[in-house]
Amino acid sequence: MSDEKKDLGDKAEEAFDKAKETAKEAAEDAKEAAKDFTEEAKEAAQEFKEDVKEAFDPANPESGKTVAIIAHLTLIGWIIAIIMNSSNKTELGSFYIRQVLGIMLVGFVLGIIPVVNLIGWIFPLILWIVSLIGSINGHQKPVFLVGEYFQNWFKGL
Repeated sequence: MSDEKKDLGDKAEEAFDKAKETAKEAAEDAKEAAKDFTEEAKEAAQEFKEDVKEAFDPANPESGKTVAIIAHLTLIGWIIAIIMNSSNKTELGSFYIRQVLGIMLVGFVLGIIPVVNLIGWIFPLILWIVSLIGSINGHQKPVFLVGEYFQNWFKGL
């Protein structure tokens, strides 16, 4: 009976040693996989950093276009556009930030006047659509009637 226990003990020890070896191999494989993943993540982060730098480079005409389009997306989009434009000022981005601010103010003023409330929202909507089309095309075209005033009034933006 003691030989059986000894054999059983030897078998358990062999199984334990084999499990230890398997665990070591699995740990080494996991370590290698983590190292590969880290390298890939670093490369992807570097590519993303370069893409962002290119997208928001003031010399790149597309960067101002991005800011100009974002400025048209509600008040929150306009605030985001101001933040984006503050780090890399572009002429196109600043132009449309001023245009959209003026359009929003016209809409607000016309919206609080009771008599022209309903019809008052049509004019800013048309201005907004014309401005959005200009920003998508990348042209600095002031909206009709009031666009030049917006550029003069909001020069600080």
